[in-house]
Amino acid sequence: MRLPVAGYRNAWQQAYLLSTDERIRTMGTDDKIDNKAEEFQGKAKETVGKATDDEELEAEGQTDQAKSNVKQAGEKIKDVFKG
Repeated sequence: MRLPVAGYRNAWQQAYLLSTDERIRTMGTDDKIDNKAEEFQGKAKETVGKATDDEELEAEGQTDQAKSNVKQAGEKIKDVFKG
């Protein structure tokens, strides 16, 4: 819980801003979970592709992992700017 920030007109305005901040943080967490799930799904596809000699499935898994890694990097950059 954050301490009230000076300069706000009333408690309602302060409460709204804090709840908005919480929603943003929760949304970021959801995105991180989704990105990690996509990475694991890609790893599974790649593993199954290797086991079955399905080069297309293996490549699809590698692509999914790469996309997930890019998204995770973006989340880390956003975290740096959030402070």
